[in-house]
Amino acid sequence: MLRFFAGAASCFLLLTGAFLIWQSRAETGPRFPDAPATRAASDSLLGAGGSLRAPEASPETREERRFSRSDKDKNGKIEREELLGPRRKAFAKLDTNGSGTLSFEEWAVKTLTKFQDADKDRNGWLSAAEYATTAPPPPKHKTCSCKPPAAQANED
Repeated sequence: MLRFFAGAASCFLLLTGAFLIWQSRAETGPRFPDAPATRAASDSLLGAGGSLRAPEASPETREERRFSRSDKDKNGKIEREELLGPRRKAFAKLDTNGSGTLSFEEWAVKTLTKFQDADKDRNGWLSAAEYATTAPPPPKHKTCSCKPPAAQANED
């Protein structure tokens, strides 16, 4: 029995020594590349003391963009239909009898119909997957405002 334990111990020491010798000859792995050199920031982005600051849009620019979104025909004037048109279309979908007024019944029927259409398994409640189908469609991609109007017209 003593010979068995001595043989097992010597075998273990032999394997441990071979493993350590093998590991000492292992090559070092690939090094990470050096970090790229920093670029000099433009003077317009440097604040007081040389620290970076984010560029900001002026309130005038924001208002001009807001005006431009409402001016659908791009004539420099916002007409009543350009501003109220999208709201009228949404109201007309709810006003099923075309009376020009929206009753609670018309609104409730539309809401219940939407719920019933989403409840695929007809169990009276919406699962997360069923509720996700009631989300409004994503907005359509608008063309980039950075291109001249002539280039945008050619794409359409």
